[in-house]
Amino acid sequence: MSSHITESRIHGGAYSSPEFAAIFSDSQQVQKWLDVERALAATQAEMGIIPAEAAREIARVAQVERYDLQALGRDSMATGHLLVPLIRAMQKACAGGWGEYVHYGVTTQDILDTGLILQIREAWGQAVDRLQAIRRHLLALALRHKHTPMVARTHGQQALPTTFGYKVAVWVDELDRHLQRFDEARERVMVGNLTGAVGTLASFGAQGFELQQRTLARLGLGAPLTSWHSARDRVLEAAGLLLQVSLTLGRVENEIYHLQRSEIDEVREGSRPGQVGSSTMPHKQNPSTVDLISALSRLVRAQMVALTDAAFQLHERDGTTWRIEWAALPELFIYSGALLTRMEGLLAAGLEVREARMRSNLELLGGLILSERVMFALADRLGKQSAHELVHEAALTAQREATPLRDVLLGHERLRGCFTPQALDELLDPATYTGLAAEMVDRLAGDPLPGSARDGREGATSNQGNSTQSQCVMEGM
Repeated sequence: MSSHITESRIHGGAYSSPEFAAIFSDSQQVQKWLDVERALAATQAEMGIIPAEAAREIARVAQVERYDLQALGRDSMATGHLLVPLIRAMQKACAGGWGEYVHYGVTTQDILDTGLILQIREAWGQAVDRLQAIRRHLLALALRHKHTPMVARTHGQQALPTTFGYKVAVWVDELDRHLQRFDEARERVMVGNLTGAVGTLASFGAQGFELQQRTLARLGLGAPLTSWHSARDRVLEAAGLLLQVSLTLGRVENEIYHLQRSEIDEVREGSRPGQVGSSTMPHKQNPSTVDLISALSRLVRAQMVALTDAAFQLHERDGTTWRIEWAALPELFIYSGALLTRMEGLLAAGLEVREARMRSNLELLGGLILSERVMFALADRLGKQSAHELVHEAALTAQREATPLRDVLLGHERLRGCFTPQALDELLDPATYTGLAAEMVDRLAGDPLPGSARDGREGATSNQGNSTQSQCVMEGM
């Protein structure tokens, strides 16, 4: 019976993913410790530090299946030491007395830290793969809807038109920066930590640097310049990258959540056959996956708080804070893995983009969403500030009288003759005032095509709109 949600038979499928859970399972953790012990023994044998027969015997017993993990756990509680029970079990398993050479010259934290980096490396690859898949889904969505007009909102209010594709492109651009960070950080993070009891390599003497480098190279890891027993920045960097990704995906989730609100209803999470939104309201289609992603992103952030406490290491090594890391880091990775898996699944199933509702929401304010465009159409003749004051006055009248902005502008005494009805209709078409949104989507996709027409829309994104003006008679101004 499990009391933790990631291992729950009821909740576990939502809060963890099989791949990440396996990487941070007891068996994989112990196997990574055994991998480090085996690599250390092999290198020591090559360098003449221990007999070759000892290295071969240590390699033979370095298989997690040989050991009773529950017994190791009980012995760990009895001894008050995490690794000593495994060392003793390995010594006992080795034939011919060769177990005397297990764990020769290293300290517990050497094995645990290096094993942890091996776990992080596996999870790192899984995370990057899923992040790239999420990016592919989002980029395809951005390209598909690069010309789909919708409301852009600032401070929770309707602001100007944009396109749904451009909104998604902003998400993709942010993910690209995360992927770049993963690439840049890899060499810094994938470094082992074989430095001895207080980090000085004293137990290996003059052979210390060579032994360290060759052993870690055997494991595919870099060698540190100094010990990082108490310097946890590598662990924090790996966790921090996942935190940043989780915050981005949490923001994307939050956007989808609010766009799915009944009053907006522009984007919906795909509904699976048999999915039920409510036990009592049959009409409900709740964003259940989006809800879960939101919770997971916050759980990742919560574990990061604990990990920052673990960074306050005292002197050369400190178990009081190191033990926080043992609990918080696997949870952060498992929650992150679940988040990435759920987001990939959400996008693979497809979001329902409700273009008709996007268009109707663009008309919700009766043309007020194009007030900037009208202002700039007047600015050349009146000056920008004067044009702003006039359009602001007209907008307040339209809101107060619940009248379309078009009618207020055409009837405004001080704007008489500035616009023909046809010219004003063109100015107030939101689909033709999305700026360079589509071009930026193309540029993100690696297809900038500078100066080219987009689906016959060349010239449709002009900010000024001067070509739509008639001769303006500015009486009384």
